[in-house]
Amino acid sequence: MVYFARWKMILVAAISLFGLIYLAPNFISREAADAIPSWLPHKQINLGLDLRGGAHLLLEAEVEEAIKERLNAMVDAARVALRNERIGYTGIGRIPNGVGVTIRNAEDVSRARSALRTLEQGMNLDETDGRITLTLTEERLRDLRSTALQQSIQIVSIRVNESGLREPTIQSQGSNRILVQLPGVRNAEEIIRLIGKTAKLSFHLVDDSVPFGASDGRRAPPGSMYVPSNEDMGPDGRPIEYLVSKRALVTGDMLVDSQPTIQDGQPVVSFRFDAIGARRFGDVTRRNVGKPFAIVLDNQVISAPVIREAILGGNGIISGNFTTQSARDLALLLRSGALPVPISVVEQRTVGPDLGADSIRAGEVACVLALVVVIVFMAMTYGLFGLMADVALLLNIVLIGAMLSVLQATLTLPGIAGIVLTIGMAVDANVLVFERIREEERAGRTPISAVDAGYQRAFKTIIDANVTTLIAAVLLYLFGSGPVRGFAVTLSIGIVTSMFSAIMVTRLMVVLWLRRRRPQKLPV
Repeated sequence: MVYFARWKMILVAAISLFGLIYLAPNFISREAADAIPSWLPHKQINLGLDLRGGAHLLLEAEVEEAIKERLNAMVDAARVALRNERIGYTGIGRIPNGVGVTIRNAEDVSRARSALRTLEQGMNLDETDGRITLTLTEERLRDLRSTALQQSIQIVSIRVNESGLREPTIQSQGSNRILVQLPGVRNAEEIIRLIGKTAKLSFHLVDDSVPFGASDGRRAPPGSMYVPSNEDMGPDGRPIEYLVSKRALVTGDMLVDSQPTIQDGQPVVSFRFDAIGARRFGDVTRRNVGKPFAIVLDNQVISAPVIREAILGGNGIISGNFTTQSARDLALLLRSGALPVPISVVEQRTVGPDLGADSIRAGEVACVLALVVVIVFMAMTYGLFGLMADVALLLNIVLIGAMLSVLQATLTLPGIAGIVLTIGMAVDANVLVFERIREEERAGRTPISAVDAGYQRAFKTIIDANVTTLIAAVLLYLFGSGPVRGFAVTLSIGIVTSMFSAIMVTRLMVVLWLRRRRPQKLPV
């Protein structure tokens, strides 16, 4: 263990230099760091909501709506399946967590069971006196809820990230809630409007045989529905309602891109379909030239232009009374995709910067005090070797800061607590080695032999102690959330860097000193 290969010396020097270089951007302003070329180290440690201040949102996803939509789809699929088999039925519709249908003729029940059995995975089929019920299993219900929540988180993440916010935290909380933390945001109302919109887009033909206006409670003809305008008002002050076909010609899930642009001096939103959507859109517009069609967003007509000519190529324009900002927001919503279920805000808090400043100052005081006490203790207890351990400890802190910058991990108040804990833990390995060296020297070994035996016999204990702590930190990260994860991240990084500083850095300094001085007695 006293022999230290040249490549190991180069590795220690390279890692130490890496730490200093990647920590350096944290000592300049955010604006100056952003001005550094991207190929140079320029990332800074992200401060969490409790340190920097910002907005805290707790959203609730109505995951039960995903089950309702699935059941509605099952009802439609059951109708098609029975009609294809020419089986008479009645009373088809949703039941709690399932679908029910009554078969008119008893001799058709067996064929109906066979036709309905393959409609949905994870489904139980029962039949009593010609009444067939298809119910989703608990496992399938859990899958539908979980999928709806994860899709909602993904779309919220896209909308928040593309809006230009820095270091947002977006994660699930429980089975139907989403935690959104936005450091540095003082007014979250605009963000709430952006992430809370379902953004379900569809294109429908308009029945222009009925004058535009309020439906006045009239029932829409079969296959049609009344949809209000989002802006246009009638003489009575109520939104104009359009009678449109229920069947969507094209849907927003076929969009591959949407961007805000300018046409005739007015802000508009351009969009582009995928191959299937482009072909369908071209066919629809070619067959309906001269007819109006409605662009429906979240059950409101945002535009109802007349088709002047076939729109081929899959590109189009949505025009309306847009401002530059509203056109940009709509393009972002369409680009990110529709939320699978509605989302509502159940909690909204704003954390002021004063709390963050106080927390940072308190954390700095705690870190500095812990560092000073540990440095003095090691120097007084182990002399020259203790000073070497102190140098390694300072390098350990540099490496922690560099890793937080590179990984863009968010530093929170519990994360600072993890760093303070790491400062104390960082010298544990050195204490074990130094005490073992003392024992070996008292047993009559020469200085070089005592150092060699001290490192060899303490090595296994150091590894065991740090690995068990690292396992605990990993479990905290996997099963914890929010501040708990922040603590786990800094603790894990601190364990890895402290093992490097104790096993590599301190040992390198001790070996170099032994080779140069060749002492008769160790100053430990």
